[in-house]
Amino acid sequence: MTVIVVANPKGGVGKSTLATNLAGYFAANGEWVALADLDKQRSAHAWLTLRPDTLTKIEEWQLDVDAPAKPPKGLEKAVVDTPAGVHGNRLALALELADKVIVPLQPSMFDILATQDFLQKLSKEKAVRKGAIEIGVVGMRVDARTRSAEQLHRFVEGLDLPVLGFLRDTQNYVQLAAHGLTIWDVAKSRVEKDLEQWQPIVEWAGR
Repeated sequence: MTVIVVANPKGGVGKSTLATNLAGYFAANGEWVALADLDKQRSAHAWLTLRPDTLTKIEEWQLDVDAPAKPPKGLEKAVVDTPAGVHGNRLALALELADKVIVPLQPSMFDILATQDFLQKLSKEKAVRKGAIEIGVVGMRVDARTRSAEQLHRFVEGLDLPVLGFLRDTQNYVQLAAHGLTIWDVAKSRVEKDLEQWQPIVEWAGR
C-alpha cells in the first residue's frame, strides 16, 4: 500500500481539494483507495458523504492520533488530508504512515514564507533524509499572468525538490466538491485543461 500525505501548516492552500481529487483519480483508475482526515473538522470525510453511490467507492479511513486504526486489508492507495497548523502528534503520525508527501502551495508571499519553514522542517526528518519519504510540491490556484505567480516560480526553482505541477484557479473544483465529485468523475470536455495539469502529479503519486 502506498500512503500519500497532503500537508502544509498554512490554511486555505487547497489541501482538501488536492487530497480528494487525488483519491478520486485512484478510484477512477480502479484502485482500492481510502481517504483519511486528520483535521478535527473532518471536511474530507464530510465530502465523502456527498459522493454518489454510482461512482467507484473511496473508503473512509478513520485516523485518531490516540488510537490510529489500521487501513482496510488489501488497500492499494491511501490519501491523508491534514489540518492547518499541523504539528506535534498529528504531523508525527502522518509522517510515520507516509510514503510520499505532497505540499500544496499558493502564490502569495505569506504562503511561500510559511511553506519554506515547513519544507525545512520536513527536510530534517530522519525518514526524509534517508529517502524513505518522497516530497513533491504542487502550485495551487496559479494564474500565470500575475506577479505572484512569478514569485512562486522563482521560489520553487530554488528548492531541491520536484515541482509536480501547477493547478489553475478555477471554479470547477468548488462546484464539483459540492456534489462529492472530482474532475475524474465528469465529462473530459468539461475539465480538459485541469486533467492536463494533473497528469505529472498523478504520474509521480502513482509510482
